[in-house]
This record gives sequence, C-alpha cells and structure tokens, in this order.
Amino acid sequence: MSDTMAIAADTPRTQYRPSQRLLHWSMAIVIICALTIGLYCSYLTPGIPLRRALLDVHKSLGMAALFLIAIRLPLRLSVGEPAYQQPLSVFNHYAARGAHILLYVLMIVMPLAGYTTSAAGGHDLPFFGLFEWPNIVPQDKGLERISAEVHHYAGYCLLAIVSLHILAALWHHFIVKDNVMKRMTF
Repeated sequence: MSDTMAIAADTPRTQYRPSQRLLHWSMAIVIICALTIGLYCSYLTPGIPLRRALLDVHKSLGMAALFLIAIRLPLRLSVGEPAYQQPLSVFNHYAARGAHILLYVLMIVMPLAGYTTSAAGGHDLPFFGLFEWPNIVPQDKGLERISAEVHHYAGYCLLAIVSLHILAALWHHFIVKDNVMKRMTF
C-alpha cells in the first residue's frame, strides 16, 4: 500500500457520503415544499379547486418524504456520521443530537399522520398523478380527526425544528466559521 493510501485510510472521514448528502438535500427540498404548501392550504377555503390541487401535491410530497426516509434512516444507521474537524461543545453536541433525533421522528410521523388522515377520511391518496396509494386504513372519522391533529401540530414542530436546523447551520458557517456545514455540502 502506498503512503498516500495509508494516510487516507487513517484519516477520519469529515464529510457525509455522497448518497447521504443527496438524500439530505432531496429531503430538504421535498419537506420545505410540503410544509410551505400545507401551510398555504390551511389559509385557503376548503373545497376550492386550487386547495384540492395543492393538497394533492402536498400529499405526494409527503409520501415521497416517507419513501426517502425509508432509505435514509437505514443508511444513516449503517454508515454513521463523519467526525467533526473541530469537536462541538457539550451543549452543541447534545442540542444537535436531540434536534436530529426529533427531525427523524417527525420525518416519519408527519407523512404517516397525513396518510392516515386522508385514508381514514376516505380521501384520495395520489402520487403526482401517476397512481393512487392503496388505502389500508378503514374509514373512521375519529381516527381522521386524531391523525389530523397529530399532523397539524407535528407540522408546526417540524417547521420549528427545520428552521432551527437551518439557523444552526448558518450560525456555524457565518459566525463560528467552523466546517460543520461542509460536512453536508457537495
């Protein structure tokens, strides 16, 4: 083995793998679009064509996020995360860990609650006009109401956590000027 290969093998990885970065940024776009559309639809009159069309896109994005998290989470668990070039303080370490765990939980809860709301309410389950997801939940107005509440409040939690995540990344990049943000950039 050459000296450069030996050094490279001993050097800890400081950036997420390309597949992890691609999934991160794909999900960021999908989730931010879904949150924006969902929030906008909450201000539209129920039943109008624009709201129905936007909710179809919102549902499609939610199911796309669920599909992507089903790939992303096992990948993250199997390959882990890269080392920090400069270790985080204890507070930042635990804050980042907690925020990431909450993000992963919400990335699963949100689409499942949205799916359950639509399915239990007997509504369409479209995927970008390509097909309809199968409805595996019985129609149940009580379940629809509960899952709609979970989806609603979890949506605001997700919006808050995503906002904090973005602000933390910007804080690291522009204020602290460390390499934390470079771990996830291409």
